[in-house]
Amino acid sequence: MPYIEASARHRQLVAAARIALAREGVGNTSLRAVAAEAGVPLGTMQYVFPSKELLLRAVLEDVIEETAEVFRAAADLDGGLEHALRRGIAEFWSRLVEGRGNMQVIQHELTYHALRSAGMEGLARWQYERYGAVVADWCQQAAQRAGESCAVPFAQLARLVVANLDGLVMQYVSDPHPARSRQDLEAVTEMLVALAGVRGDGVVAADRAGRPYGKKR
Repeated sequence: MPYIEASARHRQLVAAARIALAREGVGNTSLRAVAAEAGVPLGTMQYVFPSKELLLRAVLEDVIEETAEVFRAAADLDGGLEHALRRGIAEFWSRLVEGRGNMQVIQHELTYHALRSAGMEGLARWQYERYGAVVADWCQQAAQRAGESCAVPFAQLARLVVANLDGLVMQYVSDPHPARSRQDLEAVTEMLVALAGVRGDGVVAADRAGRPYGKKR
C-alpha cells in the first residue's frame, strides 16, 4: 500500500465514514465498515482512529466546519444586512439541504450522540456556538459596510437564524416537500429580516458581545 501522509489519511477516513454513516446510520456503522469503504486494512483504520467515538467526533467536527464555511462563503456582504441575510439563508438551503437530506439526518444523529456520550457533550455545544459566531460575524460585517444598524444584538439574530434553519431542516428531512419548504424558508427569512429592523441612519447597533457598535451621525 503506498504511503499516505497522516493528514491525508485522516481526511480519507473521515470522508469514508460520512458515506458509511449516511448509508447505515450511527448505530450500524463500525470501524470495520468504514475501513472497507475507504479500501484500507482494519489495522490502518484503528491506527488513525483507535475507537469509534474518536471517529464520530472527527466526522462531526468535519461536518460543522463544512457548514460554517458555507455560511461564511454564502453571504454577500456588500449589499447590506438584509441582503446578506437573504443571500446567506438561500445559499445554505440550496447547497446543504436540498438533495442532501441523508447528511442532515446524520448531522443531527451525531449531535444527539454527542449529547448522550460522556466527554462529547461540549462538542454539541461548540457546534451551535460555531454556527452562531459565523452568522453573527457576517451579519455585523454587512451592516458595518452599509452603515446600517440592527434592532437586536447580532449574536441573538444569529442564534435565531440557526434555530429557524434547524427546525426547517428537520421538517424537510422528515417529509421532503421542496416547494413547501421553499415557501416556509421565504416566510422565515421575512420574519428574521423584520426582527433585524435594519436601518441605514447610523444608529448605534450592538455587536456580538452586546457592546455598542456603528457610527453616530
